[in-house]
Amino acid sequence: MKRLLSCQASEMLNMNGKELKQAIMASEGRTVITETVVATSPLLGGITNAEVAAAFGSDMILLNGFDALNPKIGGLPETDEPVKLLKELTGRVVGCNLEPVDVNADMMESRIEISKGRQAVKETFIAAEKLGCNFICLTGNPGTGVTNKAIAEAIKVAKENFTGLIIAGKMHAAGVNEPVVDLKSIEEFIEAGADVILMPAIDTVQGLSEKEVADACRLIKEKGALSLTAIGTSQEGADVDTIREIALINKRAGADIQHIGDAGWSGVAIPENIMTLSIAIRGKRHTYFKMAQSIKR
Repeated sequence: MKRLLSCQASEMLNMNGKELKQAIMASEGRTVITETVVATSPLLGGITNAEVAAAFGSDMILLNGFDALNPKIGGLPETDEPVKLLKELTGRVVGCNLEPVDVNADMMESRIEISKGRQAVKETFIAAEKLGCNFICLTGNPGTGVTNKAIAEAIKVAKENFTGLIIAGKMHAAGVNEPVVDLKSIEEFIEAGADVILMPAIDTVQGLSEKEVADACRLIKEKGALSLTAIGTSQEGADVDTIREIALINKRAGADIQHIGDAGWSGVAIPENIMTLSIAIRGKRHTYFKMAQSIKR
């Protein structure tokens, strides 16, 4: 196996979930995942936000607001295979968010209802598999009422119906009154079968300390899983100095993957911020390699 940061497009796209996990692990904290909204008009009109993310150094593309039962991606031509076409156009592994909604959640705000195709249920896991998703991310958008308990249950269903990489955790509270980073929940996620545990990036969620994230990353590694820290609080639209600081502090804490969210302009992070994140955690050499590599290699 090669490190993901050294892989060509054909090598990445031929990986199964186990191989992708190993390639990320071998990259030693130098993997970038960029989230993009699929339902908005793309930043650059005639191309997808995912293509922009790939061009600025991202290794992995995460689709947000993606309806697995009615799949559409803004910027793509008409196709019955949107995920497979997007992988061909970007040369990147592609996955989607599916949300484990808990109807009994103790909400801090009004609940936002989402379609069944966006929820983490058996039908959407089967659909994501058929569509060619390399990974799924079990998490919650603001106000959707996703809980740690519901995530743990969804992981078990995902393991039975999806063969790719499974990412699980919360980038923020998702409207629910409960701890966002909880070691007990992390252990439950890993025991249920999660490959990657998602947490908010340090400096993005109120009161979350470097020690808490570092302790979580240490536990995750001991349990044989990977850690992902996420910028999911619209700070993907901040200045490059803020992005650089977040990138370095989360690498120091032990994150295997660093995520940058979709709240820049038109459903994607400010492109320079994707590049800044990449350069901060792996330098210009590896960043330019990702930016310049041909999708036909």
